Amino acid sequence: MDPNTSADFNVENVEKALHQLYYDPNIENKNLAQKWLMQAQVSPQAWQFCWVLLRPEKVPEIQYFGASALHTKISRYWGDIPAEQYDTLKSQLFSQIAHFASGSKIVLTRLCVALASLALNMMPEAWPGAVSEMVRMFQEEGGEVDGRARCLALLELLTVLPEEFQTSRLPQYRKGQVRGALCREWTAVYPLLQQLLRQADSPALVKARVLKCLSSWVLLDVPLNESEGLVEASFTALADPELFDAAVEAIVNTISQPDSQRYVNTLLKLVPQVLRLQEQLRDAIQNGDMETSHGICRIAVSLGENHSRALLEQVEHWQSFLALVNMIMFCTGIPGHYPVNETTSSLTLTFWYTLQDDIMSFEAERQQVYLQVYRPVYFQLVDVLLHKAQFPSDEEYASWSSDEKEQFRIYRVDISDTLMYVYEMLGAELLGNLYEKLGRLLTNTEQTSSWQHTEALLYGFQSIAETIDVNYSDVIPGLIGLIPRININNVQLADTVMFTIGALAEWLADHPVMLSSVLPLVLQALGNPDLSVSSVSTLKKICRECKYDLPPYASNIVAVSQEVLIKQIHKTSQCMWLMQALGFLLSALPVQEILKNLHSLITPYIQQLEKLSEETPNPSNKLAIIHILGLLSNLFTTLDISKQEEESGENAPPIKSAPPQTGPNPVVVVLQQVFALIQTVLSKWLNDSQVVEAVCAIFEKSVKTLLHDFAPMVSQLSEMLGQMYRTIPQASALDLTRQMVHIFASETDHFPPIKDLFELVTSVTLTIFQQGPRDHPDIVDSFMQLQAQALKRKPDLYLSESLDVKAVFHCGVLSLKFPEAPTVKSTCLFFTELIPRCADVPPVARLLHEDGKLLLSAVLEAIGGGSSRCLMDQFAEILFCLNKHCFSLLTVWLKEALRSPGFPSSRVTDEQKDTFSQQVLRERVNKRRVKDIVKEFTLVCRGLHGTEYAADY
Repeated sequence: MDPNTSADFNVENVEKALHQLYYDPNIENKNLAQKWLMQAQVSPQAWQFCWVLLRPEKVPEIQYFGASALHTKISRYWGDIPAEQYDTLKSQLFSQIAHFASGSKIVLTRLCVALASLALNMMPEAWPGAVSEMVRMFQEEGGEVDGRARCLALLELLTVLPEEFQTSRLPQYRKGQVRGALCREWTAVYPLLQQLLRQADSPALVKARVLKCLSSWVLLDVPLNESEGLVEASFTALADPELFDAAVEAIVNTISQPDSQRYVNTLLKLVPQVLRLQEQLRDAIQNGDMETSHGICRIAVSLGENHSRALLEQVEHWQSFLALVNMIMFCTGIPGHYPVNETTSSLTLTFWYTLQDDIMSFEAERQQVYLQVYRPVYFQLVDVLLHKAQFPSDEEYASWSSDEKEQFRIYRVDISDTLMYVYEMLGAELLGNLYEKLGRLLTNTEQTSSWQHTEALLYGFQSIAETIDVNYSDVIPGLIGLIPRININNVQLADTVMFTIGALAEWLADHPVMLSSVLPLVLQALGNPDLSVSSVSTLKKICRECKYDLPPYASNIVAVSQEVLIKQIHKTSQCMWLMQALGFLLSALPVQEILKNLHSLITPYIQQLEKLSEETPNPSNKLAIIHILGLLSNLFTTLDISKQEEESGENAPPIKSAPPQTGPNPVVVVLQQVFALIQTVLSKWLNDSQVVEAVCAIFEKSVKTLLHDFAPMVSQLSEMLGQMYRTIPQASALDLTRQMVHIFASETDHFPPIKDLFELVTSVTLTIFQQGPRDHPDIVDSFMQLQAQALKRKPDLYLSESLDVKAVFHCGVLSLKFPEAPTVKSTCLFFTELIPRCADVPPVARLLHEDGKLLLSAVLEAIGGGSSRCLMDQFAEILFCLNKHCFSLLTVWLKEALRSPGFPSSRVTDEQKDTFSQQVLRERVNKRRVKDIVKEFTLVCRGLHGTEYAADY
């Protein structure tokens, strides 16, 4: 079947195409058949062939296509059906459904969906009692179809009706009308479902369908008090294993409806019904029946989570709500290790957040009353969570799959978040409680406790200390005193000890005397590859927070770090963190000390780099070069001696102040020493963007950290950058140039080299534009950001004779049409910096006068559909700038540009263009409003106005 030939869409051809779709081994043919069938389905002929395809002698695949075609016609092309045919269509569908009630289930479902769509389109005017009529039609004795099949067909029809409503394409105003009509029809559905569910002789299959039907209807927000009896019957159904899953879904869906909190009396009746499930829950846990325990827990949690506020407010029923809370606590502490022997406890965590929020939202007096009851519950919760967070035995943990270990890690993070939250309610008493338990555990000589127990308590501590300021807690000194007593004989425990020390780094900065008891543990852990992440990140935190207290330990820290770096114990990213840690550490030392340490630290790498620079380039020495350059740039990122002067200001404690530094910056000294070597490396690797990027990163990080201290290197670096970019242009060189312009362009001494560099990279990039810039969106992106920065920091750069401002402008107009969003964003930024300069930079004023219309056309083309909708705010900013700074020109340009027929889109009328033009010209102050006008206009241009796609906007 060739979709391009709209061959006769007749029964014979449809059957051929279906045969091709299902049985032809050639994928090309299958695809062609599918395309052709999709066209057939929406063709006018579908009304003829779909009924023929449903004939009893056809196979189910063919009948299914017939039913699907019917549904498509009714749901999408309702407007094509003449009103006088509604009734015929309705009776044909009824008889087909009756016929298929004992036939193929998939065809039956599609026919039910088609009738549901018909009903939704006709309700409420053209078919007022649709649902009642459906119930009546299927309850009448039907000759050849047995009662049970008819009953199941009716339940299928009633189940798909609300589902079809949820996905239907009804316009918004109709949706409200139809929802109301459906809810009114619940009175016809309810007695039928109630009768079938309570009837002793109803087969399990029928009851399961009834429960599914209830699940479907409650999504329409059927009032909870109107389905009370069915919910009760669903609770009874939980005792039947065959109905259990469907009953859980029905109950959970019913009580989770947002509207149900209005029906407090019904909710109060549900609490005892949930509490009655506790015995079934305990039996399920004892028999290892995870499905049942999971289902019951879902019911308890959905009642508690959705209605805690309403139930808390019923003060006279406080005991039954407390019983529900305790039942949920039982589910939180369900025996077994998550996720291997239980998957239920994680469902309960959000309940504890919700309950706490609700308690804390009451006014002070009532809050006190609730806290008396619930603070003990939350203390118990902490014990339960820390028990659940414990690792299993080493043997058991070793048998877990990596996926199970990862799920357990995430589960512990969730527990950690919950504990942090609970701290808000329990406060300092919680830390005291944890400290006391840990103290008892570590000082008890009679009982040997498991490492898991110690680890979980420390984990609780760390969870809180990581995000909450514990500097005022009086238990921290005791905790730090206990840490060295821990017998660290296991990786998980060692990891948690490290992270706990890291979480207390700020506290240590205020109590430096305690550093000597924990620092040796951290330095020892650095040598263990299994503790790589925790030990390095902890050392980094200590070096960052406590750097002014570390000089006495500095040589030791540097020596240990050097040793682990040489032994290559850590992966690349941890090596980088370690260098950052050393940068923080060295920042606090006197310059001579810094230089001495830098010398010993860097020399081995410089020697290695010299050796590598002599070798012929190959993949393995490339990685080694990038690694060394990365280590240097990470060290220079944090090595910042300027912070010393700031911190030793008036308010700093006298002990911490460092002597003011004189002489050149140590980083500059090192960079000057290795500059020639870096140039040598570059000359061999200029073709490799990763190496170039790594070189640029060293200077970029140094410039960002050193700022004006970098001055002695400006002319050297500018020259090297220029040579690099002239030989092989790369985005990273432009980004570094942008940094240099940002910091040094405004300084008289450095303006000449920066100006030369700026002009050079601009002219090289303009050549790329002449040769075709489409292959280099990254260069274009960085180039536009550089131009924007120049205009922002030093518009004088645009006064130069050597700069072809016109060419830069034309490149910008071209870049607005790139498909890459980041590039277009940067280009828009360039224009929003350029346009305001027409006031003080004559070349820009001339340029806009001559070529501004080109810019406007490009912007309108983008708004008309040429660019992604997510960029419209940026284009609106350009329009706003033009309106603010070139109002009279814009008035003329808009008129001329919008006069072209079909521009910027064939979908907009002249009237809509005029309105848009007037709206834009009116807004010279309110940028937000211009953005809204552009969004509105772009939807019209794209034919999306008033559609569901527009709603995402």
